[in-house]
Amino acid sequence: QVQLVESGGGVVQPGQSLRLSCLASGTRLTFNVMSWYRHRPGKERELVARLAPGTNLHYAESVRGRFTVSRDKIGRATFLQMNSLTPEDTAIYTCNMKQYGLSQDYWGQGTQVTVSS
Repeated sequence: QVQLVESGGGVVQPGQSLRLSCLASGTRLTFNVMSWYRHRPGKERELVARLAPGTNLHYAESVRGRFTVSRDKIGRATFLQMNSLTPEDTAIYTCNMKQYGLSQDYWGQGTQVTVSS
């Protein structure tokens, strides 16, 4: 049974950084499409960053230049480096992994990020 577990969330002040991690366990599958979503209070869930095979790299306009998505070599971990955080980044951040071309995907349980002075 595939499980994705996020970590690294917390409470920080504006301008500070956090690094989120998402690790897959319970499987020998490897993944090559790694995504991070967030759900801000009162708003729809949005795609924050996605890393896919080749040069397929996507960032939401609101985080471009501040957030960086990366992955391990194996394909069972993804990371989201978040710099220059603002209160608008306060949200539950959730990772998603899948294999390119397949519909089956997997979700983590989410980690809370709160940016407040």
